[in-house]
Amino acid sequence: MRITQGTFSFLPDLSDEQIGKQVEYCLDKGWAIGIEYTDDPHPRNTYWDMFGMPMFDVRDAAGIMLEVTACRKTFPQHYIRVTAFDSTHGTESVVLSFIINRPAKEPGFRLIRSEEPGRTIRYSIESYAVQAHAEGERY
Repeated sequence: MRITQGTFSFLPDLSDEQIGKQVEYCLDKGWAIGIEYTDDPHPRNTYWDMFGMPMFDVRDAAGIMLEVTACRKTFPQHYIRVTAFDSTHGTESVVLSFIINRPAKEPGFRLIRSEEPGRTIRYSIESYAVQAHAEGERY
């Protein structure tokens, strides 16, 4: 199952050259870049771990791509995304994010159905990534 979160998620994986072009676009807009990673890509998990500090002062796409490479080496089997933050007054939020790395195996999600009082049925999803496995391994 391919996780589809963020911009470009329905397209084939971006090459490093394409990622660099997107980073250049963000920098041209004056947006700050952050690199985040997680092993639990649940759609409601909006708080991924930051790789380093947000790069508010970096204006060179090559420097950001060095951080991307370092993050991929450190977390090769995690989801990694680039986020662009617009700090201008009135926006002050993430304006673009896209996944740049995926684990070799994407486990997907399962549907959980629970029956509640009054014939109410509730549905939720749970990532297979968070089920009990050996220490240090979620998949």
